[in-house]
Amino acid sequence: MIVLDKVFFKYSKDGPWVLNDISLQIDDGEYVAILGQNGAGKSTLVRLLNGLLHPTLGNVYINGNNTRKFTVAELSKEIGLVFQNPEHQLFAPTVKEELDFSLRSMEWTSEEKQETLEESLNQLNLVSLADRSPFKLSGGEKRRTSIGAIWVRKPTVLILDEPTTGQDAAQKKNLANLITQLREHGKTIILVTHDIEFTSKYCPRVVIMKDGQIFGDGPTARVFSNKKIMTEARMLPPQLIRLAWKIQESFPTFPTPTSPLEFSQILHHYLQEHLAGEVE
Repeated sequence: MIVLDKVFFKYSKDGPWVLNDISLQIDDGEYVAILGQNGAGKSTLVRLLNGLLHPTLGNVYINGNNTRKFTVAELSKEIGLVFQNPEHQLFAPTVKEELDFSLRSMEWTSEEKQETLEESLNQLNLVSLADRSPFKLSGGEKRRTSIGAIWVRKPTVLILDEPTTGQDAAQKKNLANLITQLREHGKTIILVTHDIEFTSKYCPRVVIMKDGQIFGDGPTARVFSNKKIMTEARMLPPQLIRLAWKIQESFPTFPTPTSPLEFSQILHHYLQEHLAGEVE
């Protein structure tokens, strides 16, 4: 479990507050997306989770442990951060060596490391790529390898920084499937992203940040359909919700859907009622 308890943060004594009174809880196994405009505080919040930064005021707890009492290396065993650009993380000659290097700092026996390495290659479908150079892989394969280099350390939490950047529709679908697979192993997934459509389709909970504060938090469809939150956070909701809002200009009672299927059902029902009224 991750808990931020009344967290404030500034980079210098006389500087402005970058995070302002953040209280947040993310339970084990949750899948949460953190969104907001540039400068909203997303990156700073992530650095607090993995111990690169400590709160100016307040506390951050990872599985009940205060991050102030642990080093970045110690916290990396619980919190795994996958960079936005895989090439900033990858460096080894082969995929297998990439994962193996990540295991060197773990205090496990040689047998445990080898078993974990082979298990991770299998779990992330990297066996066929094990002897290939990471830099000669496709974008999706590089992403999978960069996740594997963190996954192999068995953190309880995976933070994915802008994982859909530069990905086409097929690669995004593969990423969504991979995240589902990670969750089946009990991982907590935190997505830091600007990708509204991907989040709307796949992520059950969103946290909206604005000016260093949490401006919205809850089920994705409910938060994205809240005009006040989305307008004041200067964010465009998913196309489906924008379409519903447009319809509501002429038909104020038209509900805001939470999925394409629900939208089609609402539209079908609404048209039936409207046409029936005209016939009468």
